[in-house]
Amino acid sequence: MFFYSFVYWISGAGLPLGVTFSFLISSPMVDLGSLVLLMSIFGTKIALVYVVLGLFIAVAGGTLIEKMHMDQYVEEFVKNASNIDIHSPSLTKKERVQFAREQVHETFKKVFPYILIGVGIGAIIHNWIPESWIESILGSKNPFGVVLATLVGIPMYADIFGTIPIAEALLAKGSELGTILSFMMAVTTLSLPSLIMLKKAVKPKLLALFIGICAIGIIIVGYVFNIFSALFI
Repeated sequence: MFFYSFVYWISGAGLPLGVTFSFLISSPMVDLGSLVLLMSIFGTKIALVYVVLGLFIAVAGGTLIEKMHMDQYVEEFVKNASNIDIHSPSLTKKERVQFAREQVHETFKKVFPYILIGVGIGAIIHNWIPESWIESILGSKNPFGVVLATLVGIPMYADIFGTIPIAEALLAKGSELGTILSFMMAVTTLSLPSLIMLKKAVKPKLLALFIGICAIGIIIVGYVFNIFSALFI
């Protein structure tokens, strides 16, 4: 549904390409759910800084794409998509409650498997992977920990709910805060399945620009948190 919305935002609503990509970046990376969960795990200060930096990446990325006039790299079927008129029928209170229940049920079915996957991976990291190995790969002694965490996160597919247990396990193993947050951002923003779906709507040059903007922004955020971690804890 997310990428169908992407198509209609461009063709039906007539939004500028930069605005659309700002939404594509910010929607999975920063939302109310991520703010609440991050506050519960890392505290209010870290959560707020994470959200602010995530929004900065989204705005900067969308602005750059808009300034570069990348509209010609959107696939033709997207440009030629017809506008769709959506009629909103009047619903009774009972029907609205029923609709809300159905939406909650659908959301729960979509989110719950990723929570289980995240908990499983987090349990493996916490109980089976040696602390020394985690520290050598993603710890403070490795200056490329943020880059590696970003690259490791891309092939995975999960939302913010699925990354929290993994983040807790990495934190318990001694990984730096910025490295953990870079991993979380990469998983939610640059997951491989999402990129494959996005490739159907945009041409390779625009897709590569999108990936580059997100990856560079995530890496910068990770190093900012690592360098100034004392201010956030």
